[in-house]
Amino acid sequence: MSIVTSPASTQRGLAESAFVRPSLPKLAGPEGILFDFNYGCRVQVPVDGWRVRMVDLDTFSQVFDEPVEANSIVTSRRKYFVRFDLQVFDGERLVFHHAYDARGRHVLIRPSGTALGDTLAWMPAIEAFRLQEQCEVHVVLPAHLRALFVKGYPAIRFVLPESTDSLDEPFYATYHLGYFSPYTDRDHQPTDPRVSSLQDAAAYLLGVPCEERRPNIVVEDSARAVAGRYVCIATQSTAQCKYWNNPRGWPVLIEHLKSLGYRVLCIDQHREYGADGVVNTMPEGCEDFTGNRPLEERVSLLRHADFFVGLGSGLSWLAWAAGTPVVMISGFSHPHTEFRTPYRVINFHACNSCFNDTTCDFDDRDFLWCPRRGGTPGRFQCSSAISPEQVIGQVGRLIVDHRLG
Repeated sequence: MSIVTSPASTQRGLAESAFVRPSLPKLAGPEGILFDFNYGCRVQVPVDGWRVRMVDLDTFSQVFDEPVEANSIVTSRRKYFVRFDLQVFDGERLVFHHAYDARGRHVLIRPSGTALGDTLAWMPAIEAFRLQEQCEVHVVLPAHLRALFVKGYPAIRFVLPESTDSLDEPFYATYHLGYFSPYTDRDHQPTDPRVSSLQDAAAYLLGVPCEERRPNIVVEDSARAVAGRYVCIATQSTAQCKYWNNPRGWPVLIEHLKSLGYRVLCIDQHREYGADGVVNTMPEGCEDFTGNRPLEERVSLLRHADFFVGLGSGLSWLAWAAGTPVVMISGFSHPHTEFRTPYRVINFHACNSCFNDTTCDFDDRDFLWCPRRGGTPGRFQCSSAISPEQVIGQVGRLIVDHRLG
């Protein structure tokens, strides 16, 4: 999960931030009024004392109603999707009225960071938003992620981060997707994302119905590249709490898989990864398919694998998107956080689900983050208490369910 630190939001004016640079609203109304919905509902009026009113059309809540200064940019506190009704009055005279309607207009969506799992989780919600609002959606994505989606979502325009400043389109609206810290911030997210699934969090931000949607990924070369029956695994992650911290875990599981006649391919990007004095190395006994390989190559490997075993991280999302059965091992997150798989492994007898604990704020800058048991022998108990036998049990269920024996 990518965590974004939110800037302080103000009712009047826009401070320069990681989200947006101050600029004039892009759309022209009558009598010199400018407006748009780029990072909130924004309006500039040319005359001192004109009254600006903003109403949420879905909740009938009046969110702003004040006289404003000439040439100041007034913006709503709420930066996520809201169907605003914008009105400007000169005394009793209604000078301008505009109800949010993105049909046929250009909308920019900026996912935070470049996390693979987040992007896979959010892309279906972006497509649902495009269909719901009938707008021209532009999504900012780096090239290595864009390649996964460009064919599966032909109606979406993908924009490289370095190209956004040169775009000619006057965007009607802009929305940012992410987990915004502090989680009590209600200007950038309507509800605490820890109580939702990763997909539902994006749905709330974009105002589309919450449901599980599998992303549509299309790769050019889907031919089998590895002979024989094999299983893909991924053992690395971006924080130690996401790892399977049982030292018996991967070695025992790999030996079991090999005893069933499987080749075991490790498809992590990094053979070794860690921070703060901790190094996690690819487990022995598996075949090394690590490296900075294109994601499309990993999709092809996954589609010909009997199943995938991984953590609550991006490659599990990629396996699910590829249609590969997934055994997911995670104690740091509650099972509702990720996509649904019948083979989700968690040990509720141990400390668990700290990521979803609303009394803890996940710190993605601390590689060794363990809010309840940090500095004690029980650190990372949530996954060290997951035994290889428990995972092997789920693997056995999967093999029976999918008739792989």
